[in-house]
Amino acid sequence: MIAVAQQENNAQGAFRALADPTRRDILFLLSERDMSICDIASQYVITRAAVKKHLIILEEGGLISVRVNGRERINRLEPLGLKTANDWFEHFNHFWSDRLSKLKEVVEKAEKKNNQSTKGHQLE
Repeated sequence: MIAVAQQENNAQGAFRALADPTRRDILFLLSERDMSICDIASQYVITRAAVKKHLIILEEGGLISVRVNGRERINRLEPLGLKTANDWFEHFNHFWSDRLSKLKEVVEKAEKKNNQSTKGHQLE
């Protein structure tokens, strides 16, 4: 039960971080290369302080890590943090796969029945 609660907390932080479009965009930038706050801020018309707040939330969500390099803080994408969110969605993928497979069967049966009745009318 403790492991499930920990996983829920990790997912909650990741989803909080992913909820904002600017933070999602920052993740795309970091997927290309590690970047400093200045590098990231130069891509936006928001202040460095605003970028820093976004980076803190991304770090708290486990989606990025930060290493100090002299006076710079270098931000790096953490793929395992994204895995937390992906694992949560994966549970529901199974749900939809099952439902869509059943729907496909129903549609195929209906099409087969429709084709058979159309052939019956053509023979008459």
